[in-house]
Amino acid sequence: MDAVIVNPGGRKQLYQSLANSLTAIEPPMWSRLIAGYLLDKNLSVEILDTEALSLDSISATEILLEQSPLLIVIVVFGHQPSASTQTMMAARALAKEIKQQRVKQKIIIVGGHAAALSERTLLEEPVDFVCSGEGPTTCFQLIEEIKGAGEYSNVAGLVWQDSFSKVIHNAPAPLISDLDNELHGNVWHLLPMDKYRAHNWQCFGELETRQPYASIYTTLGCPFKCVFCCINAPFNESRYRCRSPQVVVDEIEMLYQEYGVKTFKIVDEMFVLKKTHYLKICQLLADKPYAKELNIWAYARIDTVQESTLALMRRAGIKWLALGIESADESVRDGANKSLKSEAIIKIVKSIQAADINVIGNFIFGLPEDSIATMQNTLTLAKDLNCEFANFYSAMAYPGSKLYQDAINNNVELPKDWSGYSQHSYDCLPLASLYESSATILKFRDDAFHEYFSNNHYLDFIESKFGLETRKHIVDMSQSRLARQLLNKEAEMDE
Repeated sequence: MDAVIVNPGGRKQLYQSLANSLTAIEPPMWSRLIAGYLLDKNLSVEILDTEALSLDSISATEILLEQSPLLIVIVVFGHQPSASTQTMMAARALAKEIKQQRVKQKIIIVGGHAAALSERTLLEEPVDFVCSGEGPTTCFQLIEEIKGAGEYSNVAGLVWQDSFSKVIHNAPAPLISDLDNELHGNVWHLLPMDKYRAHNWQCFGELETRQPYASIYTTLGCPFKCVFCCINAPFNESRYRCRSPQVVVDEIEMLYQEYGVKTFKIVDEMFVLKKTHYLKICQLLADKPYAKELNIWAYARIDTVQESTLALMRRAGIKWLALGIESADESVRDGANKSLKSEAIIKIVKSIQAADINVIGNFIFGLPEDSIATMQNTLTLAKDLNCEFANFYSAMAYPGSKLYQDAINNNVELPKDWSGYSQHSYDCLPLASLYESSATILKFRDDAFHEYFSNNHYLDFIESKFGLETRKHIVDMSQSRLARQLLNKEAEMDE
């Protein structure tokens, strides 16, 4: 075996009780892309999705050592674009267990976190190599060197230590431009396809359709530079690469026909952006006889959604758009490089809903200019918009983002463990804003979640649209609160 590509997971630690039934279990996209690239180079490859298979580090290590690959590739990406760092806890536990059992086993870590903090990752984690870029080229060249002369200096994008323990940063690997043929990820046969499920909200009104499920991509990267986002860390630039629309639709059709998948996520950071790209995909899908059976969700920016395109998107099977609304306060939003008027937000959300497309509003509390007053304005806007679902986040200094670099420059307290970067973990530690503490922001976020999902205006709307069972499901969802170490400490200090 040349390589085993591993998705380390760690869902239970990162999401607490939400991991049991509410969160998605998503096919690991970058594991697919790297595996497909290596297979095309005539290497022998397997994927081990420890998250989908619910394997702990000990069980996963037993499988890996039995396969005895030349290289174990641990891929640290998450469900959302900024969720790479939080998976490092599971990656570390797995790498540590492997090294304890077989110290000479070669391990490389690939992913957004590793690219953002490549030298630190190499020095702190029990691994042999770190990839400073997107991964496929580096992994292929590394395997070739392990088989051959072991001249690691020849491997593009590799970060490693020489015989004197000096950290070497090789020249970066060029980004792959031919996505259709080199980053196709068409290795679905290597995945446990019966294990994947959609988020609960994507299947409101028909919760039994959460499986089968698949996530696909149509573009890589993002041309924007939001201060809280680290999406471009593995690419070293703000570049936007597109797959051919026909190739995307062919992949959806294959998954529909061979695996019975009707519920999809488009993982692009920004699907609704380049009209010649996404509208062609939508037109091709809308022409399919099974288009009405599809349930697709995708990300969009408020300022890229155009009312004239919504009808076609809906005919293509797009039932959900996730919008980065962030804040109700324009000055706070300016700090996130999103200068939008609240009136425009309200108008576009209503037009999307009028086109029979559901909206997920994404809101952030604790951006640099946030105060209790501006956060309350954001919550009020969320309740007024009354989106079919809402995600409430605390501003987090993800490695690779401007907020992280600003925090480092200003000696701001950051999480002690990588799990602290998870929005839902016990040890979650968001940034303080200029006016509010981390604890105040986290408490506001958690209270906002329960206030939103328990208010009757929202619940009545959900019942009228999706039925009584969905209303009951949401009420049950909002009953239990996440345990928070930071808030427990605050309570102890007050006493």
